[in-house]
Amino acid sequence: MYTVSEENYLKTIFHISGRENRRVSTNDVAEVLQTKASSVTDMIQKLSDKKLIRYEKYKGVSLTPKGRKIAASIVRRHRLWEVFLVDKLNFSWDEIHEIAEELEHIRSEKLVDKLEEYLGFPKKDPHGDPIPDREGKMDHHKDFTLADLAVDEQGIIVGVKEHSSEFLQYLDGVKLVLGARVTIRKVFEYDRTIVAMVGNTELMLSERVGKNIYINRA
Repeated sequence: MYTVSEENYLKTIFHISGRENRRVSTNDVAEVLQTKASSVTDMIQKLSDKKLIRYEKYKGVSLTPKGRKIAASIVRRHRLWEVFLVDKLNFSWDEIHEIAEELEHIRSEKLVDKLEEYLGFPKKDPHGDPIPDREGKMDHHKDFTLADLAVDEQGIIVGVKEHSSEFLQYLDGVKLVLGARVTIRKVFEYDRTIVAMVGNTELMLSERVGKNIYINRA
């Protein structure tokens, strides 16, 4: 059995390390969790003793196969609960992340399996993120964002990198939601501001916004 704190560390390393399971610096973990580097070092030692991570001083950490499977199961629970909150309880996509952060620590595999079946075995959560299966396997977004589209190129929004309420509310306000078709009209050289069309509406988008929206080319 693992503590909530240990699970949060594993999930954080899982997200930062990406599909390649690359090494993650303790500073990166501390920044995401908004904690002290010394606290990260203490937790990393505990996780290393439990054979959940590999740690080399000055080289960072990576998940062991066991640690990665546990982290994926936490992500699976989180994303299934997000689907439940939106599809069955009518929450909006900007309200669900923090609630799912609490629900993800319910460890009953039977409950999670029943939840998945009840929801119709969804493949993605309301933010477009893929849901891992029972073995921890999952698809991944292609690393292609709205900011990567060329002028006159079209794309369809399939996910978001940032899940903050403020960002998601902003996207709702300008109709940059999952499934929306976006056409790039211009990109300013000075600061990479993007002029984009969504339906009949012209938008001015910052590069930061563009880099936080996953796109499939239309």
